[in-house]
Amino acid sequence: MTETKNKNEWWEWIKAILIALVIFGVVKIFLFEPIVVDGPSMQPTLHNRDHMIVNKIGYKIGEPHRFDVIVFHASDKKDFIKRVIGLPGDHVAYKDNQLYINGKKKNEPFFDKLKDRPLTNDFQLEDLPGAYETIPKGYVFVLGDNRTNSTDSRIIGLIPMDKIVGKTSVIYWPINRMQILGE
Repeated sequence: MTETKNKNEWWEWIKAILIALVIFGVVKIFLFEPIVVDGPSMQPTLHNRDHMIVNKIGYKIGEPHRFDVIVFHASDKKDFIKRVIGLPGDHVAYKDNQLYINGKKKNEPFFDKLKDRPLTNDFQLEDLPGAYETIPKGYVFVLGDNRTNSTDSRIIGLIPMDKIVGKTSVIYWPINRMQILGE
C-alpha cells in the first residue's frame, strides 16, 4: 500500500512540474521575456547589463508610441534595444541638437533630468538609409539614447513593425537600478 501511495505522490509531483513548465513556456513565448542590455547605446537611461522584462503582447493588440523603449530583431542572432522616435507618416530631423517631427520642435522628456543632453549630429530622414521623405506604414524610426554611440535607424534604416519583439519598461536587476521607465 505504501508503494502505491509513493508512486501516486511521485506522479502528482511530476504532473505539477510539467504543468508549471508548460505555463512558463506559454508566458515566455507569448507574453513576457527577460532581456539583458548589452552595451552603452541606451545610456544614460539604460546601463550595460541591466536586466529587463519585455512585454511581447502589447504590440499584438496596439501600436508603438513615440518614445517607447522597444526590443527588435536586428538580425537572426541579435536583438537591439532602442527608443521609438518616428512613427508612420512622420518626417524626422535633428538640427542643432533639437528633434523636429514634421517640422515642429519636439521635446524629449527622458533627457529633462540631465545637465548635458547627449549630442546628436544634424540629419534629416532623406539623408539616411532608404532616403524616405516620411516613414512608411509598417515601420518606425529608432535611436539609442546615447546618440554618439548607437547603431540605430541612422545606420541600419527603419525598423519593420514585424521585427519588433515588444516594449520594455521594467528594470528588475541590479536591485539598485530597479525601476519602471517613464517618458
